[in-house]
Amino acid sequence: MFKLLIASGVAVSAAVLASPAQADGFYLNPEFNAGWSGSDFTGSVLEGHVGWEKGGLYLQGGPALAQPDGGDAELGFSGKMGISAPVSESFDVYGEVSAAKFDDVDAGYGLKVGAKYSF
Repeated sequence: MFKLLIASGVAVSAAVLASPAQADGFYLNPEFNAGWSGSDFTGSVLEGHVGWEKGGLYLQGGPALAQPDGGDAELGFSGKMGISAPVSESFDVYGEVSAAKFDDVDAGYGLKVGAKYSF
């Protein structure tokens, strides 16, 4: 249960902190995410994603190495898919879904929806 919480929390954190590449085509997106509850370190995930982007749509995925605090490292898979679209010259909307799966826990999922106003 504890590993499920860590994997799910880190997957959601990864989704919130990630940003897709800006150019169309293929890209690499290595990313390290760590989590804390208060001042207690809960664990980390290192992702090695390969992605593709066209316009405002992107899709990426690859191996993920989870390291819960005080636990054994576990290799799994994670991926993300998202889209962003301009509403006006200074206002964009975006959304992203993510998933991570490791052997000893149920899959964790994340959802991110937001807007960006530039001034």
